[in-house]
Formats: sequence, C-alpha cells, structure tokens
Amino acid sequence: MFYTVQAQQDAQFTQYVFNGLHINPAYAGYKEDVYIQSFYRSQWEGVKGAPKTFAISVDGALPSKNVGLGFVVTNDKIGAQRYLSGFLNYAYRLKLGEEDDNRLAFGIAIGAAQLGIDGGELNPIESEDSYIPIGMSSVVVPDARFGIFYAKQEFFVGLSATNLLAKYMSRNYTGEVLVPIPEPHVYLTGGALFTWSEDVKFKPVVLLKEDFRGPGSLDVSAYVLLKDRIWFGMFARTSINVVPKNYLQNGLPKESAMGAVVEFFATESLRIGYSYDYSLNKLRNYNYGSHEISIGFYLKKADNTGRLRCYKF
Repeated sequence: MFYTVQAQQDAQFTQYVFNGLHINPAYAGYKEDVYIQSFYRSQWEGVKGAPKTFAISVDGALPSKNVGLGFVVTNDKIGAQRYLSGFLNYAYRLKLGEEDDNRLAFGIAIGAAQLGIDGGELNPIESEDSYIPIGMSSVVVPDARFGIFYAKQEFFVGLSATNLLAKYMSRNYTGEVLVPIPEPHVYLTGGALFTWSEDVKFKPVVLLKEDFRGPGSLDVSAYVLLKDRIWFGMFARTSINVVPKNYLQNGLPKESAMGAVVEFFATESLRIGYSYDYSLNKLRNYNYGSHEISIGFYLKKADNTGRLRCYKF
C-alpha cells in the first residue's frame, strides 16, 4: 500500500521582505549598494528531521544602475533530504520617468542544484530494502529562475518563478536514484511604505506562493520603522487555493502560523534580524516554534549622502 503527499518544496523564509533576491532574481541590484546577507532558519524546533535552512547572497548594481548582479547559495535539509543550490542572478533595470528610484526590472538566474538523500538517516522496516541508498546519494541538475520587479520609493510589486528547469532536466540525471525533484513555484509579492511622522514609518507586505501541487500559501505582514533604525513587524501565514485542486484532502485547517520580526541597524552598514514563527495548526503541540536569524552588511555604499537605506525593501 502507498499514499501520495502533495506539499510545497521551496525553503521557507519569514524575513524575505528584507532581501527579495531569495525569491526573485529581478531584485538583484535593487538596493544599488553592494550588499551581503545570510539567513539561518530552524523550522518547527523540537521535531525530528524538521527543516534547517542556510542561505547567503550578495548583490549590487553596476555604476550605471541599469544592471544588477547577484549570487545566491542555499543549503536546505529536511529529514534525510538534502538540497544545495547556487544561482547567478542578472537583472536589467529600466528607468521609468525622471525619478531614479522608479524602475522596472527583468531578472533571470542560472545555476545548478544538488539533489540528495542520506540513506543513513532513514529507518527501513527491511534492512536490505533496495530502494533505500547506502549513505549519501545525489545528483546535480541545471536550473533557472525568472522574475519581474517594479519599485518606487513608496511601493513595490514582484512576480517570479523558480525551479523552471530542474523538473525536466532531472529526467536525464536521476534514473534509479531516489531523490526529490523540485517542482516549479510562483511568487507574487507587493508592499508599500507610508510615512506617519518624521520618526515613524509603516510598511504592509503580502506574499502569495503557489506550486500548483500542494496548498498555496499567503503571508500578510506589517512593519513599523522607528527613527530609521529599527523595524518591528508581525505576520500571519495561511493556506489559500488559487487554482482548483480536487485531490487535496477536505477540511484541512487553513491557518498555518503567525509571529514577530525585528531587524535593526547595529551600525550604519550592519543589519541584524530575528523572527519567530508560532504554529496555528495542530503542529503547535509538537514543536517550540520556528527561529530565523539574518545578518546583512553593506560592503560598499552606492551614494555618499550617509543616509541609511532603510526604505529599500
């Protein structure tokens, strides 16, 4: 007997709002500064085999500001599953109108993903099960991403797709190797910045994720910026069916998680963030929440005004 499970595969990041490069290659160069950032996420703490994700990225714009370049490496571990990827990102940024921050960007990312499974972390009922690999088994497949990103100082909107090649190229590589194959994912995100006073600004953001297999996911978050130095935010995550999926189980709870986010400028160039996710479904009885830490550093400023670039989403 067997049963099929449908679920999203891409790594989950709560603090994506502070660096959209992880989900959209067209974001490359948006801050215009040379910016390095790393994430570490421990999801569903206390659950054996729960996702552990580490990612590091660097991006910036060329002096003309019309081209953004970036590089992203992600290492994702879920139980016995391993996913290691690296992508080179290129974005062409069109200036719309007279304002320099009014730009429409088209981005593409080309790279490769190592898909693996560690047989040593599986518990077979039969010790000589031929489908379970001995030690680590992996393959490397080419992959690509594409995105569109429009932004002004006051708002932004982006549309992107990931895992565009891996599913199809893996047919030539996997063979009898038992590894999970990434499915294409689509991301739609948008946000705005409102100035309440000289010291207080407000930023609502939404993110819709869809993989056309499992339930879609909607993140709604709101952030307050104090004195251009520190962000405080709250978010809620729920499932949503953008397209019909009659094969999904009925009656599943839609509420997924809620939590809090804080990010602050330790120095003019150093940003440090932390977020905590609390499960709203029955999984809350089996875990201690999800923790995510981010560290970002401006390696080189794109301007000499000394102004903190807090508004760059």
